[in-house]
Amino acid sequence: MNMHHEDIDPEPIRGLPELLPEGETIVWQGAPDWWALAKHAFKVKWVAGYFVLLFAWRGLVASADMAVGPAFLSVSFYLVLGGIACGLLMAVAWVQAKATVYTLTNQRVILRIGAALTMTVQFPYLWVGAADLVTQPDGTGTIALRTLGKTRFSYLLMWPHARPWRFAKTQPALRCIPEAAKVARLLAETVEAGPPIDITEDPVRVPAGAMPVPAE
Repeated sequence: MNMHHEDIDPEPIRGLPELLPEGETIVWQGAPDWWALAKHAFKVKWVAGYFVLLFAWRGLVASADMAVGPAFLSVSFYLVLGGIACGLLMAVAWVQAKATVYTLTNQRVILRIGAALTMTVQFPYLWVGAADLVTQPDGTGTIALRTLGKTRFSYLLMWPHARPWRFAKTQPALRCIPEAAKVARLLAETVEAGPPIDITEDPVRVPAGAMPVPAE
């Protein structure tokens, strides 16, 4: 896959590396909800649960040799470690959410992703065979794109902006976005509104000097 390297310039439009061509317009922009991203992508609740269970188990073991209160106090550092781990995961989720901009235009989906290494990944609608929606009770959800053709994207470099556990062919995704069902309907309506044009630009653009995205 050919890579196009570009200088690090201010974005002419938020979330876009350059001005849109004539006739192309933005219909929606958004970003992940950081708390939903922490829960569903970084599994912060599972991590918290693990440390709580570890604390409880070690406390019960220690209580065989001492009073219950001192026993649990002696292993309370597990809760401290769990709090630190969860705090770090939430901080990473917050940074990822702030660095991300998802854009739907009348011609394509554009993902500006990455906190340390910023990439712009685009998918003309002609490249998208289907979109799968998974919603959560709070209204957030993920829209995963099943792309057509031979173009492949690195799961590791796309994560967390990829459908979980799809390694054979990475499915780029709008992860943990608010009002996901509404955005999915808007995406469907936009695709149906008119025939999308085929955009021949490179699908991935990264800053100059950055490592290219390897094919899987």
